[in-house]
Amino acid sequence: MSKSGYQTRRSAVHLLDKVMGDGRLMSDVIQAGALQKLDPADRARAQRLATETLRSLERADRVLQKHLKKTPAMTVQNVLRMATVELCQGGAAHGVINDAVEIVSKGKRTAGMKGLVNAVLRKVADKGQEDWDKLRVPRLPKWLRKPLAQAYGNEVMLEIEAAHFAGAPLDLTAKGDAAALAEMVGGRLLPSGSVRLQEAGQVTALPGFKQGQWWVQDAAAALPAKVLKAQPGEKVLDLCAAPGGKTMQVAAAGAHVTAVDDNPARMERLRENLKRVQLQAEVVVGDVMAQEGQYDAILLDAPCSATGTIRRHPDLPFAKDGSEFGDLIGMQEVFLDHAIGLLKPGGRLVFCTCSLLPDEGEVQVEEAVARWADITVDRDAVLIDGVDPAWVTEEGGLRLRPDYWAAQGGMDGFYMAMLRKGA
Repeated sequence: MSKSGYQTRRSAVHLLDKVMGDGRLMSDVIQAGALQKLDPADRARAQRLATETLRSLERADRVLQKHLKKTPAMTVQNVLRMATVELCQGGAAHGVINDAVEIVSKGKRTAGMKGLVNAVLRKVADKGQEDWDKLRVPRLPKWLRKPLAQAYGNEVMLEIEAAHFAGAPLDLTAKGDAAALAEMVGGRLLPSGSVRLQEAGQVTALPGFKQGQWWVQDAAAALPAKVLKAQPGEKVLDLCAAPGGKTMQVAAAGAHVTAVDDNPARMERLRENLKRVQLQAEVVVGDVMAQEGQYDAILLDAPCSATGTIRRHPDLPFAKDGSEFGDLIGMQEVFLDHAIGLLKPGGRLVFCTCSLLPDEGEVQVEEAVARWADITVDRDAVLIDGVDPAWVTEEGGLRLRPDYWAAQGGMDGFYMAMLRKGA
């Protein structure tokens, strides 16, 4: 780490405090300006440090417990956790320990703990890595693990948790030729047409970024638009569209797309993305329920628990407790019914969520079909390139899990289904 290592580590601890103490998502804390005083490289390092610490939290706590008689105050605990993860993953002991001690010594409430931090981390530096390698893959908190284990079984849960612990590579969607993009950036072409980079570095420095030849989009998140298969000239509505990956896919297909989302900051990012890749879309900052008109095709990426994205966002299980999931499930039903009402006769709708919970996927589609006499599920629509037929569920949707494509780096958990309206 550079001379700015102290500032970077202090910022990472701030992120951990906000997630663990205030129950805030890291992305929200960063968007609010938590890292704005750091240069781009240190910003990325701070975010990576906090992310790695959250991903490895259970292991860090198990290494630390043998050196602590009682749990220290949260900030001190988070300094110890972060430093333990760094040390056990091969970080240079001198820099890691010095910065950890300095962070604690500069806090009015924590200064008295600097001796403890120094002593504990020296023990971790001596034997921690040996202990680390013997520990199990970290498990999800019980509030989330229990419903997922009920849905998929304990063996699959262990595979999902292994995928979470492994983290996520960077996936790109090509505006044009995906094979040519893979060659240009030195990536791997996935069976579904996404391009994967194991070690991406700074995204904006990758070939083709400034020229707008691609955008970042997890391989699983790129599939709903491929299932929709927008045609040139079609009138398409993309609901809950930000930050715009699916909008750009539909626009690149030559359709007339209207992108709707109620988050102004995220929609500004969508506009910037469209400008960079030189694609056209009508951008509407507004409520899904206020939309009117009739459309050939609709994409509804409904607000959800985001439990499918934990391999990239390990803060989620610690910032949330599941208490808001019931409200989200109710909102999905309302949004889905409204979207179905905006379809032309013979039109089609892809409903999707980046969730692993069946209540936010399979169950929503089963219940929608029961409510709407003229709506059917098109099972064949989800059988696109790269999709294993075994991933198609009983009601005809597509269930994706983080442990799929494990050897290639996994994918986000996702659910999607194509609904067709009678003519």
